[in-house]
Amino acid sequence: MHVIIIGAGTGGLCLAQGLKRAGVSVAVYERDRTRRDGLQGYRVGIDADGKRALRANLSPELYETFIATCAKRPLWGNQMTHEKKFLFSAGPEVLKPEDQPSEDDQDESVSRMTLRQLLLTGVEDVVHFDKEFTHYEQHPDGTVSAHFTDGDVATGHLLVGAEGANSRVRKQYLPHARLVETGLVGITGKTPLNDETRALLPQRVMEGVTMVHGPKGFMCILHVMRFKWDENGKPKEGIGSTDADALRNWPGMLYDNSRDYIMWGFAASDRWLPPNVTKMRGAEIQQLVLEKTKAWHPDFRRIFSLGDPNSSFPLVIRTSEPIDPWPSSNITLIGDAIHTMTPGRGVGANTALRDARLLARKLVAVHRGEQSLLDAVHAYETTMTSYAWDAVIKSRAQMDGHSVMHRGDLLGTFARGGMRTAMRTMNHLPPVKRKIVMSESTFRGAGRDDED
Repeated sequence: MHVIIIGAGTGGLCLAQGLKRAGVSVAVYERDRTRRDGLQGYRVGIDADGKRALRANLSPELYETFIATCAKRPLWGNQMTHEKKFLFSAGPEVLKPEDQPSEDDQDESVSRMTLRQLLLTGVEDVVHFDKEFTHYEQHPDGTVSAHFTDGDVATGHLLVGAEGANSRVRKQYLPHARLVETGLVGITGKTPLNDETRALLPQRVMEGVTMVHGPKGFMCILHVMRFKWDENGKPKEGIGSTDADALRNWPGMLYDNSRDYIMWGFAASDRWLPPNVTKMRGAEIQQLVLEKTKAWHPDFRRIFSLGDPNSSFPLVIRTSEPIDPWPSSNITLIGDAIHTMTPGRGVGANTALRDARLLARKLVAVHRGEQSLLDAVHAYETTMTSYAWDAVIKSRAQMDGHSVMHRGDLLGTFARGGMRTAMRTMNHLPPVKRKIVMSESTFRGAGRDDED
C-alpha cells in the first residue's frame, strides 16, 4: 500500500510521521517551495487530544523534542476591557488538587513554524516541495493518481487531502461540502518581547492567554510566547539538561525563526472594516488596527504599533457545514480540508492531529493485513465525522453567540454591557470559575477515554 498526502500542514505531516514509523509507504506533496515557506511565528495551542496524537505518531525522541520546543505554559485565563481593566481572571488556584490535570492533559503552546519544522524532522525524504496539486484520477485497478501543475503524476492506493480549508481534493471529491463566512475578520501579528513590550503587560497577562473586549464587539487575543532558547537560538540557562540536549540536537532549529514574542489577534465584524481588508498586508493593515483601536488603552496600541509588519495579515473566519455521510473510497480528507472550524474553541489544529492519529492506526491495520483499505477508510470517516462535526457546531455556536455584540445599535450596546457585568460577577464566584475551567478542559480532551 502506498499513501499519497496532499499538503504538508499539521495533520498531513503528523499522518506521514505515523505511517513512516510503522513502515507504510507514504509521500507528501506540498505547494510551498521550501520548508521555510508558509505561516511563520504564530501560536497554536496543543491540547490533550493533540498531545495524544503526537505521542502516538512520533518517535519517543521526537515527541520529547516537541515538549522541549513548546513555550512556557500559560497559567492564567483572562478577560479584559479595552481600557486594560480585568473582567475575569482564573489562575492555578481555581482548581482543587484533585481537579488538576495530569501532565499528559496539560495544554501546550507552540509556534506554528516550530511545529511544522518538528513534524518535518525525519520525514524529509518523503516530502516533496514545490508541488501544486490540480486534480486526481481514480483507476479501475483501485489506484488513484494525483496530478500537479508541473506535469508530474503520483500514483498510489489512497489519496489524503490535507491541504487546508481551500482543499482542491475536497472540491473535486465532495463538491457539496461548502464553507460559509461568519462575518468576522481576524488580523493577526506578533510583537517582539523585550524590556519595552514586557513593561506594557500585567503579570497575569504575561503568564496567560487574554481576551480583550472593546467597543463595537472588537476583540483581541493576547498570548506571550516564551521559549527555551534565546535570540541566537541557543538553549537558555536553567531549562534542564534534557531540554537543552533536545534543542541542541534538533536539526529543525536551523529552519526556525521563532523567538520570544507577543502574539496578538484582532477580530471585528466585516461591517466595521473596509471592503478591501482582505487585500491589506503589513504596515497598512497594522495601521488599520491602530485606527480601529483609538479608544483603547495606550499600552495595547503600543503593542500593535511595535508589531513586525511582515507578520500581519487578515484572515476571513469561515466554517464548514456538516454534511451527510458519503460512500467511502480511496480518497479521504483530514483537518481543515473537511472540517474547517472557527477559532472560538481553539481546537482546529488538535482535531487535525486527532484525525492523523486515527487514520494512521486504521492504515497500519491495512498494512498488517488485518483490514481492507475501504473498511479502514470507512471506519476512520465514521469516527472522524462524529467528533469533528461536534467541534464544528460548538465552535460556531460560540462565535454566533458573540455576533450580537458586533452590532452598532442599542441592542449591541446592551449585549456588551451585559457580557461585562456577567464576567465581573463570575469573577467573584469561585465555584463558577472552577466549573468554567473544568468544562473547557474537558472539551479540549483532558481525561477523554481513547475511543478511537
